[in-house]
Amino acid sequence: MRRVVFNQKGGVGKSTITCNLAAISAQQGKRTLVIDLDPQGNSTQYLLGVSGDSLDSTLADFFDQTLNFKLNPKATSDFIVASPFDGLHVMPSHPQLEELQSKLESRYKIYKLRDALDELAEEYDCVYIDTPPALNFYTRSALIAANACLIPFDCDDFSRRALYSLLENVEEIKTDHNRDLKVEGIVVNQFQARASLPQKVVQELIDEGLPVLEPYLSASVKIKESHEQAKPMIHLEPKHKLAQEFVSLHDNLARKYGA
Repeated sequence: MRRVVFNQKGGVGKSTITCNLAAISAQQGKRTLVIDLDPQGNSTQYLLGVSGDSLDSTLADFFDQTLNFKLNPKATSDFIVASPFDGLHVMPSHPQLEELQSKLESRYKIYKLRDALDELAEEYDCVYIDTPPALNFYTRSALIAANACLIPFDCDDFSRRALYSLLENVEEIKTDHNRDLKVEGIVVNQFQARASLPQKVVQELIDEGLPVLEPYLSASVKIKESHEQAKPMIHLEPKHKLAQEFVSLHDNLARKYGA
C-alpha cells in the first residue's frame, strides 16, 4: 500500500499524520517507508531527529541522479535511511529539492518516483508519502506513484471551501496518469469536541457526502512535545488519547483498504 498525505493548504498536519501512521504500521510489524517530498523536511526531522542537509544521501540526490544519466546509477535503496524505530525507514528530504524542481519538471521526470517505488515493491509493506503544501512537481509525482490519498483537514471554513478544488485536482491526476489512485478519506485534525465551529464544519463535510474518516484527531499540546523529542505518539506516550486515536485511524484504514 502506498499512501500519499496531501493538502494544498499548509499547517494542516500532513507530516504529523504521515509519521504517526507510519510509526504505528512499523510497530505492528509492517516494513514501512516514509518518503519526505517537502523541502521543509518536517517528516525527516520528526523521524530521524536531524535535518536532511546533515545527511549524506537524500531525495535531492535521488532526483539529481535522474537528471544526470550514469551507466552505473545508485539503487533506490541507497537513498533510504533507517530511523531509530524498528521496521521504519525514511527517504529524507533536503532543501535542495526546491531548486531541483524546475529542472525535473522541464525534463518530465514525473514518473521517476513511481518507478523507484516499483523497484522497492518487495522490500516494504507500507509506504507513506509526505508532500509540500502545493500542487507542484513533487505532489504530482506522489499522486502518480500512490494507490491512495489521505487529505488532512483542520476544521477551518477556508479549508472546507478549498476541498472541492483539491478533490478535482486529485481526480484529474487519477484520470490522466494513475487510474489505481483512490481518495481514502479526509482526516479531521486538531479537532476540539467542545467547540461549536469544528463540529459545524465537519458536519457540513458529512452532509455534503465527503468521505470523512473516524476517529477525529484531537487537538493536544502533547503533539508539540512529540515533535520536539522526535518521537511519534505511539513511542512517546502510547496510552495518550491522541496516540490511541492514531491507532484507531490506522486500524480502520487497514480494515477498509488494506495494509
